[in-house]
Amino acid sequence: MAVIRRMRETDTEQASALEADNFSDGWTEHDFEETLRLDYAYYYVAEEGGRLIGICGLRNIAGEGEITNVSVDIRYRQKGVASALLEHALKEGGKLGIRDFTLEVRISNAPAIRLYEKFGFRGEGVRKGFYEKLQENGEREDALIMWKRQAMDGTITTVFPANSHV
Repeated sequence: MAVIRRMRETDTEQASALEADNFSDGWTEHDFEETLRLDYAYYYVAEEGGRLIGICGLRNIAGEGEITNVSVDIRYRQKGVASALLEHALKEGGKLGIRDFTLEVRISNAPAIRLYEKFGFRGEGVRKGFYEKLQENGEREDALIMWKRQAMDGTITTVFPANSHV
């Protein structure tokens, strides 16, 4: 079973390799090194047998949580790694006093959208042409902006219906 822990600078090479495998515009080793030095950034890894199999970032931006870099090794997808990482990041954010979380996801990434919805995220907007597209025509892909908002009484609220991304 994978162990989830804070990312260390010694993880940046494996993290950037994982990003390169999963994204056309993935973070570099330098990107991770710089981010780990930020006092408002909290990055977590899932590790199994000394090998990094997943990453998830959390930034505390003025008291709101921005989830970044949710990425899992293709051989470990559909095995609960992304869920475990996201759950961990949300719990750690809660300890920091974060009540509302946001993230961006490719509009075409239905499995990721379903995962985020399972954790209470809802689509609230679109960023046009946010992602580079892995197509020959060079099209950029839109990002769905999702939020997980928590009311003062602990209930989860949303601005739009759950299926607003469709």
